[in-house]
Amino acid sequence: MATILQIETATQVCSAAIAHDGKTIALKEMMANNIHAGSLTLFIKEAMDSTGLQFEDLDAIAVSMGPGSYTGLRIGVSTAKGLCYALDKPLIAVPTLQMMAEGFMRQNPEYADSICSMIDARRMEVFTSLYDSDLKMLSPVSAKIIDEYSFSKELDNGIVTFIGNGAAKCAPVLQHENARFSELNFNSASYMSKLAHTAYLSSRFEDVAYFEPFT
Repeated sequence: MATILQIETATQVCSAAIAHDGKTIALKEMMANNIHAGSLTLFIKEAMDSTGLQFEDLDAIAVSMGPGSYTGLRIGVSTAKGLCYALDKPLIAVPTLQMMAEGFMRQNPEYADSICSMIDARRMEVFTSLYDSDLKMLSPVSAKIIDEYSFSKELDNGIVTFIGNGAAKCAPVLQHENARFSELNFNSASYMSKLAHTAYLSSRFEDVAYFEPFT
């Protein structure tokens, strides 16, 4: 039994969710530029208020750890750490790209091929990682400059669906017959629920004093 506050600020999305035993029970989020600093704590309060829970009822705080926007991640992590200190609760870090793949699978449960999560960096560069449909990591998180030869081996071996705000700009370049693209947003704290719950059950907690986001 675990009730977890979840925070996602790695991209333009500012998102706060409450999950109980791996299932989202409240969500407040918005996609807009430069809203994290002014909106995150409000979204957290609104999500908490909608459940009737008190902050003392939480068992842990989970935060999207990146990669992504330096400013957004700093705001999310500092907020999560502050709550952990104040409430004496453990901190859980959820890999952002894996969270995105989890979101895709939640929307496409019958999908059986590879998922490539992408977060826009600059020009034709993205932060990316590849997963199978069971969320097993097939390639480590890295920053890649995308050209027509990117992921050629993976695409030759089967279908790859590219997701995230970095995928759209890569679509004109990745013209392989096995390349698929999703325009849906998967940067949502609601997609952290299963991953955060699994980490909680395994006591995979971060050192609140020293944890830093992957930027």
